[in-house]
Amino acid sequence: MENNNIHDLRYLQLLAHSFPTIAQASTEIINLQAILNLPKGTEHFLADIHGEYEAFLHVLKNASGNIKRKVNEIFGNELRESEKRELCTLIYYPEQKLELVKSSEADMDDWYHIALNRLVRVCRDVSSKYTRSKVRKTLPIEFSYIIQELLHERTDDPNKAAYFRGIIDTIIDTGRADDFITTLANVIQRLAIDYLHILGDIYDRGPGAHIIMDTMAQYKNWDIQWGNHDILWMGACAGNEACICNVIRLSLRYANLTTLEEGYGINLMPLATFALETYGDDPCEEFMPRIQSNDSHNDEQNIRLIAQMHKAITMIQFKKEAEIIRRHPEWGMTDRCLLGNVDYADGTCRIDGNDYEMRSCHFPTIDPANPEQLTPAEENIMQRLAHSFRISEKLQKHMRMLLSHGCMYAIYNNNLLFHASVPLNDDGTLKEVELYGGNRYKGMQLMHNTGMLIRSAFQNDTPKEERQFAIDYFLYLWCGPDSILFDKSKMATFERYFLKDKSTHKEEKGNFFKLRDNEQVVDTILDAFNVKGPNRHIINGHVPVHAAEGENPIKANGKLMVIDGGFSQAYHKETGIAGYTLVYHSRGFQLVQHEPFSSAKDAIQRGTDIMSTTQIVEMANRRMLVGDTDQGQEIQQQVDDLKALLYAYRHGLIKEKRP
Repeated sequence: MENNNIHDLRYLQLLAHSFPTIAQASTEIINLQAILNLPKGTEHFLADIHGEYEAFLHVLKNASGNIKRKVNEIFGNELRESEKRELCTLIYYPEQKLELVKSSEADMDDWYHIALNRLVRVCRDVSSKYTRSKVRKTLPIEFSYIIQELLHERTDDPNKAAYFRGIIDTIIDTGRADDFITTLANVIQRLAIDYLHILGDIYDRGPGAHIIMDTMAQYKNWDIQWGNHDILWMGACAGNEACICNVIRLSLRYANLTTLEEGYGINLMPLATFALETYGDDPCEEFMPRIQSNDSHNDEQNIRLIAQMHKAITMIQFKKEAEIIRRHPEWGMTDRCLLGNVDYADGTCRIDGNDYEMRSCHFPTIDPANPEQLTPAEENIMQRLAHSFRISEKLQKHMRMLLSHGCMYAIYNNNLLFHASVPLNDDGTLKEVELYGGNRYKGMQLMHNTGMLIRSAFQNDTPKEERQFAIDYFLYLWCGPDSILFDKSKMATFERYFLKDKSTHKEEKGNFFKLRDNEQVVDTILDAFNVKGPNRHIINGHVPVHAAEGENPIKANGKLMVIDGGFSQAYHKETGIAGYTLVYHSRGFQLVQHEPFSSAKDAIQRGTDIMSTTQIVEMANRRMLVGDTDQGQEIQQQVDDLKALLYAYRHGLIKEKRP
């Protein structure tokens, strides 16, 4: 007890450096207590964005309809629907909307007056749940003072009305209206959402993962729970050559080379040259890319080249995967090394004792006597691709962002967030999974230690053997049967490309996906992660919700929410929608179901928004305050510490340091 008292006193002495007097400590207590009584900030949850940057940016700008809801609440019947729609578009796309307005508006001064007054009212509303200090930190320096004045002056006060009007007049007269409108719109966007959670899979399929990452580099309050596609790119960045092949293969499969070539400067020309030389007379029918209906950039010749490159990198991938899998027999995945199971003369492949007919058997880079060996040309291609990934500064920067903002899971305000799965036994109990050194973990410890293993792949001081295992383990996370990011019996990539029998294509889902609608199982997981409170939840993504078939994203009696509804265009026909987002504000949870987004151009010119359906998941019986949140607990602890400091000052244990 005495040691604890000494420790506490030392801590209070350190705290006294920041608050050297009773007056300063008391003032901070008053400030913190006030913050505890503000409404809880709005959290925004997104998952499985898959490079669809236009839809992502729009959802970020409109805060999943939160801004539209605010505009409706503020203006009600005061404005026509068309006027409210125009105002929302101005908030989402201020620069582009201003340009459009100027081309048709006769009296811009009058328009500026109306627009600025309306924007100030919206900004005043969205900023009302924050302290002045927090709002001030959101404001750009050049307009900070003016915006603060407009936000905190009452226009219905006759003594202030002229002052308020004078500010607006001066902004217009000095030619700063455009800049000021843009600033206000951006502030509204930022304040509409207090914190953003991305539940994995920024990468693959869509054309703009790098644009999404550039956007997040400018965003302050966000985190990410790594998804399997993010891990694939992280593995490629760390030097896992099988991951590099998978990244390129998926880009070619969806005819999406923008992120690789334009975003990260990955040189695919050597692969293209090799593919033309090696597969020039091969129809490569199995490797024809999935072209979106609105894709006009790929002609027949380009599509054929993409298919040839697709096959070339896929064959290299199978060989590199076999190399890693055979290095780790403890993974139990040697049955996935299927190149050795092919009878290249008969055109069949043996799986589980059965022979299956191949769709084609043209493999010029395969030596049947040693099918997993890269040819010298393939080895050269692999080295050049690995070098290109290694020297891409922007890719390295974005992967560092994922590391600094991410982990395998997070617990935030009684919500357990992760991308895919918690491995389970058949009876719903937590399943142990082996990591490095034969150590076995389950549940929270499995998530934590997997995250630590991932980080060790990027740390130069990690022992060589452990670091190599960590780099290899990215492949297991991508396709291993007990991976917390995959959790299926197998990844049937080879079968889907080459075997006619579709029964071989089936990937059996793990127990988490079979049991996730069982409330008792979900409670077991929440207990294992020490998630407390009567209104606790699991929120994840990974497996698209088939809304068109009537599947409900709310499971386990409301305790589990799946918010992957198919952001990616490739999933729209399958899911029937274009994604879910979740909003958690001071009054409760709202799940927003989105229809496909046409384009930012349509949103600007015609005022179209993403058509969304809001489902109230859970409403609080009273408005939640900051004091009810994790942040509130931290603030309360600070208050308690400061009260202890006051006690120490007043009882002479610590002396005040007056200037």
